[in-house]
Amino acid sequence: MEQRISLITLGVTDVARAKAFYEQLGWRGQEVEETVFLQAGGSALVLWGRDKLAEDAGVDDPGDGGFGGMALAQNVRSRAEVDEVFAAAVAAGAEVTKPARETFYGGYAGYFTDPDGHVWEIAWNPGFPLAEDGTITIPDFGAMG
Repeated sequence: MEQRISLITLGVTDVARAKAFYEQLGWRGQEVEETVFLQAGGSALVLWGRDKLAEDAGVDDPGDGGFGGMALAQNVRSRAEVDEVFAAAVAAGAEVTKPARETFYGGYAGYFTDPDGHVWEIAWNPGFPLAEDGTITIPDFGAMG
């Protein structure tokens, strides 16, 4: 089996609001039948009604907005870019849950939630350099140290 994440679907309470939030962060997408598809490098982020996603997945959704046990991460190319993404997110309505700061691994990162409570980490990690196309390659941890 190939190791790949092709789509990340976020169940949102208001598709138009979610689309506007991500557009304010500079993401561009296409809306088809009340579903928004945003290209994210070699994968896609999908915004879909939370109730429709729960029904499609065959799960009950209490709709309490509690933490869903998942965080999405966007690695960027510099500390300054972390701050730029945070500024755009706050302007778009994000709630900062952990301000960007120096990390134990020598990077710089922080967390915010989008209007539906989805957790995002924005990080600059010198150990995970980004290729020109934005992809990361996990280092060989066994070769380190």
